This record gives sequence, structure tokens and C-alpha cells, in this order.
Amino acid sequence: MTRIETFLSEQAVTSADKTFIQLRKDIVEGQIQAGSKLSETELSTKYAVGRSVIREAINRLVSCHIVERKANVGARVVALTPEGLIDLYQIRESLEGMAARLAAKNMTSQEITDLNGLLAAHFQEVKGGESYYQEAGDVDFHYRIILGSKNNQLISLLFDGIYHLVRMYRVQLGMAGPRVTSAFDEHKHIVQAISNRDEELAEMLMRRHILYSRNNIEQKLISN
Repeated sequence: MTRIETFLSEQAVTSADKTFIQLRKDIVEGQIQAGSKLSETELSTKYAVGRSVIREAINRLVSCHIVERKANVGARVVALTPEGLIDLYQIRESLEGMAARLAAKNMTSQEITDLNGLLAAHFQEVKGGESYYQEAGDVDFHYRIILGSKNNQLISLLFDGIYHLVRMYRVQLGMAGPRVTSAFDEHKHIVQAISNRDEELAEMLMRRHILYSRNNIEQKLISN
């Protein structure tokens, strides 16, 4: 199994793996608040594992860019800020735009069929108009397109680099209200461009979609 396939399946083979995956999930979904300090002792009690397991999990979360270590402070969950959002989404816009371009060229017909099927399933969620929450992994629209680029260097940059930090912003400050319908429509147009093998249009639409998403999240951060 390749490293990317392992990321996809997220098979927790050890206690340390299970703890890392659960802690990461709790941070991404806001169960552990952004900006909060991480205590090895408290987390050891919460997850019923030794401090060495927690220490290893925290080190792995630093590599995921959702935890940071600061001198005289220790480990903290990264804060979600307008400045951090802009820096992150500028990178995301460029890299995922490239991923969409490559996906239009390299995705197989079956992968495109599956992507359209995923969109149809999401439509049932969007009809209520309240939220548009996407789980990590294979049911994540963006995740499938990144994987569909078939460029292992790009996949690694996105999956190992910024994927979970992006998910923190998306999950905790993401789509609700009118943005639900507009985001779904943007996804639909991106999939159509990929289906038509229109590389230039797929990249342009993805970049525009991520810019709109950034503006939406930035407004929420400023108003909080």
C-alpha cells in the first residue's frame, strides 16, 4: 500500500495511530478549540493512553500544520485568523486549480462517473439549504479531484501539507445559508468542465470557487 493509499484508508493499526486520528478529527471539527493549549496530561486522561502516545500524536499534528509549538508556551492548536486564511487559501487556490486542470486531463471515465455520482448524492444534502458538510477522504469532493490529478508531488503537497488545516477552516467556518447553493453550483460547473476534458476552464472555475469560499469564511472570521 502506498503512502497516499494509506492516507486514503486511514487504517489505524496501532493505539498511537488511533489516538492520532481521533485527536486530529477532534481538532479539525472544533471539539478541541482553535488556539487552545494542548496538555499531554489532560489528553492522556481523555484518550486513555500514555503520555508518550499523546506526545507522538502531537508531533504528527505539527507536521499536519494544525498544531504548532511555541517557546515558553508549548503545543497549541493553530488559531483560525483572517491573515492565516488568506495565506492558506492563496496557496490552495493555486494548487487546487492545477489539480483540477490535471484531473480534466487524467481522470479515468469511471472516476469522472463516480465524481458525478458523488455530486448527485451531495444534491440531496444541499436541498435542505442548511449546510454542506463534507467528510474527509473519499466522500470529499476536493479530495477526489486532487487524487484525480495523478500527480504524486501535487497530491503530497496538498494531502501532507495543507489538507487538514484547510478542513479546519471549512468545517468550523464553512458553508451555510445562501453559500450552500452557490458552492454546490460551483462544484457542478467544475465537474462539467472536467467531464468535458476542458482543462483551462476546470482550473479557472476551481480557482474562482476557492476565492469565493475564502471570501465567505473571511467574513465570518471578521464578524466573530
